[in-house]
Amino acid sequence: MSRFKKKGEKSLPGISTSSLPDIVFMLLFFFMVTTKMKEVTLKVVVRKPDATQASKLENKSLISNIYIGKPLPRYQSQYGDQPLLQLDDAFAKPKDVVPWVLQEIEKTAEFERSKRTVSLKVDREVKMGIVTDVKEQLREANALKINYSARKAAILE
Repeated sequence: MSRFKKKGEKSLPGISTSSLPDIVFMLLFFFMVTTKMKEVTLKVVVRKPDATQASKLENKSLISNIYIGKPLPRYQSQYGDQPLLQLDDAFAKPKDVVPWVLQEIEKTAEFERSKRTVSLKVDREVKMGIVTDVKEQLREANALKINYSARKAAILE
């Protein structure tokens, strides 16, 4: 008869790390593709007014921003120093708001179109005339969900 011999303790083989760089690069590529960076370069000065009762908007992907303010100093020689309207990365006139809003709505999935909000980011020194013109154009485009962007004021007691 044969005998069974114990050859000491058997150890588990080491974990292979040869595929680790592949996994890291796949994750890196995934996040690079899916991350959306800030798209708009501001060309106007927007110092938000203070608000005592402010709330955050829920879904930022359903928000279109309209910026109103004086052009930055590098654009003032070309456009002057009167408040201008900025849609995406370009200066615009109030009459350009309707086609822009319709284009923004087309980018949205059909079931979320009713949740689309237009956020007005207006400099605190801007007169209401241009803001009223923009609001009239938004009404024509049937964009009735409007948000005024402000910063929360520090309440001193």
